[in-house]
Amino acid sequence: MAKELGHRQIAVNVVAPGAIETDFAGGAVRDNPEINNFLASQTALGHVGVPDNIGGVLAKLTEGIAALLSEDNRALLNQGMNLGGTGTSPNLR
Repeated sequence: MAKELGHRQIAVNVVAPGAIETDFAGGAVRDNPEINNFLASQTALGHVGVPDNIGGVLAKLTEGIAALLSEDNRALLNQGMNLGGTGTSPNLR
């Protein structure tokens, strides 16, 4: 995203942990051993992540964000945030 949006002076901060055992896609990574094993075989650590692996990082990165969401900061209001695997995509006009 940074490469695609940088020319528009849009900074991008992304946490992209890969496969995480959540409810996303009906819990396929968590509940289907075949999918879980395949994805685990593609990772450097040999296993997929669990929510606790990334929860603290996301909490720290988003702490205080509510104070930034105001009419004075329309750039943030025009962005989407997805913390649970299902949400809104960025609204980049």
